[in-house]
Amino acid sequence: MIDIDDLIALVRNYNPGCDEALLHRAYDYAQGMHQGQKRHSGEPYFTHPVAVAAILTEMRLDDATIATALLHDTIEDTKSTYPEIARLFGDEIAELVDGVTKLTNLQLSSSEAKQAENFRKLLIAMSRDLRVILVKLADRLHNMRTIKSMRPEKQAQKARETMDIYAPLAGRMGMQWMREELEDLAFRVLNPEGRSSIIRRFITLQRETGDVVHKITADIRAELEKNGIQADVYGRAKKPYSVWRKMREKELSFSRLSDIYGFRVICDAEADCYRILGVIHQRWRSVPGRFKDYISQPKSNGYRSLHTTVSGRDGKRVEVQIRTREMHEVAEAGVAAHWAYRDGERVVNRFAVDPAKWITTLTDRFDNGEDHDEFLEHVKLEMYSDQVFCFTPKGDVVQLPRGATPLDFAYAIHTRIGDSCVSAKVDGLRVPLWTRLKNGQSVEIITAEGQRPQATWIDIVVTGRAKAAIRRSLREEDRERFIRLGRELARVAFEHVGRKATDKALGTAARQLGLRSRDELLARLGSAEITARRVIETLYPELSSVEGEEVDVHRPVVGLPPDQSFQRANCCQPVPGERIVGITYRGKGIVAHTIDCPVLAEFEDQPDRWIDLRWHDGRHPAAHTVSIDLTISNDAGVLGRICTLIGEQRANISDLKFMDRKPDYYRLIIEVDLRDVEHLHTVMTALEAESDVAQLSRYRDPGRKP
Repeated sequence: MIDIDDLIALVRNYNPGCDEALLHRAYDYAQGMHQGQKRHSGEPYFTHPVAVAAILTEMRLDDATIATALLHDTIEDTKSTYPEIARLFGDEIAELVDGVTKLTNLQLSSSEAKQAENFRKLLIAMSRDLRVILVKLADRLHNMRTIKSMRPEKQAQKARETMDIYAPLAGRMGMQWMREELEDLAFRVLNPEGRSSIIRRFITLQRETGDVVHKITADIRAELEKNGIQADVYGRAKKPYSVWRKMREKELSFSRLSDIYGFRVICDAEADCYRILGVIHQRWRSVPGRFKDYISQPKSNGYRSLHTTVSGRDGKRVEVQIRTREMHEVAEAGVAAHWAYRDGERVVNRFAVDPAKWITTLTDRFDNGEDHDEFLEHVKLEMYSDQVFCFTPKGDVVQLPRGATPLDFAYAIHTRIGDSCVSAKVDGLRVPLWTRLKNGQSVEIITAEGQRPQATWIDIVVTGRAKAAIRRSLREEDRERFIRLGRELARVAFEHVGRKATDKALGTAARQLGLRSRDELLARLGSAEITARRVIETLYPELSSVEGEEVDVHRPVVGLPPDQSFQRANCCQPVPGERIVGITYRGKGIVAHTIDCPVLAEFEDQPDRWIDLRWHDGRHPAAHTVSIDLTISNDAGVLGRICTLIGEQRANISDLKFMDRKPDYYRLIIEVDLRDVEHLHTVMTALEAESDVAQLSRYRDPGRKP
C-alpha cells in the first residue's frame, strides 16, 4: 500500500504547492474509519481508496479531488457522516464525497424505469461537478484491476456494467486510455477465451513476421527526418477487445483483419500535422475512405487529430494518428484536462472543451421525458456516437449523432414537429427525409396538418428519441383495429400452411421476434410493420438448400493438425455455427467443446492442450447429434405428432429415452441429428409453438465424458 509520504510525492511532482496538510488529514481520517475492514482479497480495505487516489495523480488532478478519492467510501461504508466531512474538510470536498456515494448506490444495470431514473442521476451528477465522475471512474478502474477476488457471478455483473456504461462514458469524456483499459479488463472476465485467442494470434503473427511495430515506426521516423520534420513516433498493436470488436463488426477472421496496428505521430505545430500527412501519403498508398480530419472538425469533447490508414510495410494496413502536443494532452486526459496541474499551476489548454455542456443539454432535454426506452436508447447513442451540429432557420444549434437525418432533427426540436413532418430543406434545398446531415448545415422542417408517422420512418431515423416517438405513434393509432386485422391475417396465413394460429403459437412468435406480447405482434401484423410470412417463417421456416459442396463430416473444423483425429464433446454437443475450442486428450485426439462449456474450467492451467478451432464454412450434413429435453402432454397421438413435427424440419431422430412418466405428462430426451445451430433453432422453435409441449430445453450433461 502507498503511504502518505509517497502519495504526497506523487502530487508534488505536478503541483509543488499542494496542500500537504489537507492530504495528511484525509489520509489519516480515512485510514481510521476503515480500520479493521477487509476487501474480498483479504487486504485491508484502505488499500482501495489509496489506489484510487494514486490513479487520479496520474491525471494531475487538484487537491480536492485527491482528498475525495481517499474519503470516497467513508460515508457509505463507515460511521462517518456528511456533516462531519463538511466540518473537517470543507463543503467542496463533502459535496464531492456525497456525489460519489450517491453514484455508488445507483444500480445502473437494473432495468426499465429504475435504470432510466438512475441514468438521469448519473448525468445530473456529471453536470454538477465532473470531478465526481472522475473519482467514480478511477474507483471502477481499480475495482476492475482487482476483480478476480470477487465471486464469478459478481465479476460478470460488474464487467457487463463496465462494458455497457463506464467504458463508453470514459470514451465519451475523451479519456480513451481509460476506456481501453476498462474494456480490456471487462473483456478478460466476459470472454477470457476470446481474449486469449487474440493474444495467441498476435504472438503467432509476431513470430512469423518479426516486430512489425518497431519496423514501421522506424520507417515513419526515417521519412520524417528525410523531410526535416521534428516529431515523436509511437506504435502499438491494438488492444485485444478492439481487435475482437472489429472482427465481430466486419465478420472477418483474424488473418483477414487489417489495420490491427496503430501509430501516433506527435509534433509541435498544427501546420506540421498536415506536412506529416503529406509525407506519409507520398511514401505509402492511402486507403480510400479512411481519412478523417478532426483538427478542422473537432469532436465535441475537444479531441483533435488527423487519422489516416495506409498500406505500409508488406502491404499491411496501419492506422496513423497525427496531432500536436497540446492536442495529445487533451486526447489523453479528456475532461481531466480541465482540472490538471503542471508545476503548481492549472494547465490552460486552448483545445480543452468542457463536456458538461453536453451532459447539461442531455439532462435538460429528457428532464420531463416519460418514455424510459426513449431516454435509455438516446443516452447510449450519445455515449457511443460522434456528433454533428446543425442549425435551425433562427440559428439555434441542434446536436445529433453522426448519421442523423432531417427526421431526427425534427424530433429533436419537438415530437409534434417530427410527427407532422412531410419534407425538409437543407441549406435552402429540398432534400429527401433519409438524407444524412453534415456539420454546419441549416435545416428547415416543413410540416402539414393530418400527417402521421410512417412505418418506414423507423429505418430512416437513428436517434432513440425519434425511434421511440414513431413507434409510440404507430402503436397508438387505431391499435384495436390493427389487432383485429392482424388476427385475421394470422388465421389465414397459418391455415395456408396447415397450422392453427393459437394463442401459444402467436406468443412464441412474439418472443422470437423480440416483442412484448401476442397483442403487440397482432397490432404490428395489422399495421404492416411485420408480414404474416415473417411470422410463419419464424415458427416454421422453409429450409432452403445451401449452394456449394458439403463439408466432410469427418473433418468439419478448421485448425486440426493433419495427423489428429476429431470428435465432438458429449458434455456440450457443439454444432456448426457455435464458437468452439479444441482440447487434446491422450488416445482420443482432439475433442471440440463449446466456448461456454463448464468442463473447460478443468483445463485452465493446461494451455498447451488448447487448440484454436472453428467450423468449416459451407453446408454441413445433418450428422451432428443434439439432445433435447422435452416435457409433453400424456395424450393419445401427441408423441407421434412431435416426431412428425421434427421430421418436417428435415431432422432425423436417432434415439429417444423416457426419463419420467406421469398420468398427465411424459418427460423424455430426444436425440436429433442436425446440420448446424440454425437447424437446431428451427427445430426448437417449431416444438415450442406446439400446444402439447409444456417444457423444452437443450439437454447438456457436464458429467458425460468425451
